Amino acid sequence: MPGPSEQVFRVMLRMQIKPEMGHEFEKVWLEVGDSVTAHPANLGQWLSRSADENGVYYIVSDWVDEPRFREFETSDRHLEHRQKLHPYRSGGSMTTMHVVAALPGAAS
Repeated sequence: MPGPSEQVFRVMLRMQIKPEMGHEFEKVWLEVGDSVTAHPANLGQWLSRSADENGVYYIVSDWVDEPRFREFETSDRHLEHRQKLHPYRSGGSMTTMHVVAALPGAAS
């Protein structure tokens, strides 16, 4: 785990996807995902579908630090990525955080 000055910066998006568009959204997300993961500061990205809320997805991405994420967030690359996913969205929100600890599970 990085030290306090090198904490992983995590971004979590909650996306409400228009009815009946979930499978197409998942397909497009996979197709355009490298526009995020190819950024030198990106540590990885995950897409999850809610088990409790119909049409809700969560996207989690980890970054080496907040300034590098903010650099990406305002880039043309990010704008283009968002434009490709926007037709599927009916709402959403973003939460950012600093990872302060991690405990690996027995199965890892």
